[in-house]
Amino acid sequence: MPNRRVLVIGMDCFTPQFVFDQWKDKLPNLKSLQDRGLWGKLESTIPAITVPAWMSMMTSKNPGKLGFYGFRNRANHSYADLFFANSLAVKEPTVWDILGQHDKDSVVISVPQTYPPKPIKGCLMGCFLTPDTDSEFTYPAELKDEIWKNVGEYIIDVKDFRTDDKVNLIKQIYQMTARRFATVRYLMDKKPWDFFMFVEMGVDRIHHGMWKHIDPTHPKYEPGNRFEQSILNYYKYIDDEIGTLLQKVGDETVIMVVSDHGAKKMDGGINFNDWLIQEGYLTLKEKPEGIVQLKNKNIDFSKTKVWGSGGYYGRLFINVKGREPEGVIEPQDYERFRNELIAKLVALTDPDGKNIGTKVFKPEEIYPVVNGVAPDLIVYFGDLNWRSLGSVGNPTLWSFENDTGPDDANHAQYGLFILYDPQHPGKGRKIEGAHITDIAPTVLNKLGVEIPGDFEGKAIF
Repeated sequence: MPNRRVLVIGMDCFTPQFVFDQWKDKLPNLKSLQDRGLWGKLESTIPAITVPAWMSMMTSKNPGKLGFYGFRNRANHSYADLFFANSLAVKEPTVWDILGQHDKDSVVISVPQTYPPKPIKGCLMGCFLTPDTDSEFTYPAELKDEIWKNVGEYIIDVKDFRTDDKVNLIKQIYQMTARRFATVRYLMDKKPWDFFMFVEMGVDRIHHGMWKHIDPTHPKYEPGNRFEQSILNYYKYIDDEIGTLLQKVGDETVIMVVSDHGAKKMDGGINFNDWLIQEGYLTLKEKPEGIVQLKNKNIDFSKTKVWGSGGYYGRLFINVKGREPEGVIEPQDYERFRNELIAKLVALTDPDGKNIGTKVFKPEEIYPVVNGVAPDLIVYFGDLNWRSLGSVGNPTLWSFENDTGPDDANHAQYGLFILYDPQHPGKGRKIEGAHITDIAPTVLNKLGVEIPGDFEGKAIF
């Protein structure tokens, strides 16, 4: 019997309600893996976003341990310094680092936070954070020319998924996905590997771009629109492409399909900073003319208690005396003030006065250790049914147009996993309680490598 191998098929934002329920019978390859293996929802990190979720998956460490809470992070307690969490921010060993120490070869393609590329035992192609294909984003460096020559120019990401040009968006997504799978097939054939992992971003992009067209519960859904089957058709295409990979492996290969988080409709956005201004917590140097993105240089920090940052979730930063340069909240009042904010945030309503069900997290209560500069509060507006909008000058607390371009979906806390081991079939058993940090120990377990004692997850099977 050849040596055991593991193939991890990563789908950013792949959504359990589609794969396991709504469209299961229309996705024959995924259905076959599910029916023969183990499967279930996969609880994501808090926050449930691409960065840091994929690295939590590959290091079996939570965001607090990793020390980053999104792509953009405060570098210190100043008002201006940020750092961007690319591969250089990842200090913990990844699965492929550990496998390399055990003389096992890895091929890693487009896993978030792998740009700029670090040396590995095997080969690597960087992720969507790569600025462009002129960058050095492969290891070894000559791999880029090899792919260009044998597969074609690699497509890192779609140019802009927040666009009204839906026809071009869909075209770009299919082109990117086709090139990714062609690259995967080439490297599966040409390179030695014990562990092979890639991540496709197209699922995330099509969800954000097309959700209102396919979901009858979305506030902007129009029955009978021309894009009603767009996401289903793309899932079917993905399923076909996965089928081409399954034909290349035998009984020695464990197959895993994983996603970093799920997706759900976006009801609207909460104008986070306008709310803070309204509550008397945030003071600007001058009133904005129209709707503008809030810049820290426009905040009067000498009169500001707290400010926020927009995104799929809200990040709230408290201006603490002795910690921030112009802090105003006394350290002894910090906890009382945080609790005051939480009480007001969880009471937020929609325009009709109905409570939206906001969840607020204190970092030290959800992470065993808090490295780096975490937000003082992490906010899931409407439990992620509402996006956090960072702009100011909006006429109301609520917006129904995203402030960074058209976007129909938000992230959901649960992604998915399917695990099929031909030598130990799961016979379609559903697994409850799996967490994103369980994937790395599962990979090592299948490859007969000891699981490090500081891993936070456990092998699923």
